[in-house]
Amino acid sequence: MTVYLDLVLFLNFAFDFLLLLAVNIVLKRNVKLRRILLGSIIGSLSILFLFIKLNSFALFLLKMIISIIMSLVTFKYKSLKYTFNNLLYLYMISTILGGFLYLLNIEFSYKQEGLVFYFKGLSINFIILLLVAPIIIYIYIRQTKSLKNNYSCYYKIEIIFKNNQSITLNAFLDTGNKLKDPITKKGIILINKEVIKGKYNIRSPMYVPYNSLNNHGLLKCFAPKYIVIENKIYTNFLVGLSDNKINIDGVDCLLNYKLMEELKC
Repeated sequence: MTVYLDLVLFLNFAFDFLLLLAVNIVLKRNVKLRRILLGSIIGSLSILFLFIKLNSFALFLLKMIISIIMSLVTFKYKSLKYTFNNLLYLYMISTILGGFLYLLNIEFSYKQEGLVFYFKGLSINFIILLLVAPIIIYIYIRQTKSLKNNYSCYYKIEIIFKNNQSITLNAFLDTGNKLKDPITKKGIILINKEVIKGKYNIRSPMYVPYNSLNNHGLLKCFAPKYIVIENKIYTNFLVGLSDNKINIDGVDCLLNYKLMEELKC
């Protein structure tokens, strides 16, 4: 079998460059491009170990050492935690990229009959791999940023009722929720009314006027005994019952913007 060493080195360099660039963007390391290029060159040289007679364990150790050197050359050493995070994301992203490319190769190059896979004469061209890899990395970076932005505002909230019953909900810190009772000046936390249906009977509700872009009216509210968020007790908030389902993934409660000063988002 003919092996084109220059092509193998180029492919290895290209994928290492994509991986280091992705780590740089996801972790916001802000290193210069020349350091990423240098780290990619060092990483691409690891392919030469395949031409040396080594057992699997020795080859694995050499690859680990090369990846550590790649990380140190690209991102420098600032602390053990800093370096560990760089390596962790490097391995995670390389696993995701490798898994996707392997899946594509299986789908296009092999045919399945039951539990048997056999080669059907097709092969993914290396040019296609180079074109697909950046797309996969881009999707990963975009989804990672989306998760960081959205799920950092998620909190677990426990509402303690006057009768000492309680309910635990997933909450979202919503900067758009600026509702407050004009009389008590208490901020209002919105919950989906269905989550307490049949669990708690509100005997003395309050009705707070509200105005929105498309609607206005009176919001049914009640004063809980207290609310617990991140092991901290709050008594200066009312709970409003929303007729509409909260259209945020896995959320049944919208926290008030007043909590922004105390909760990180």
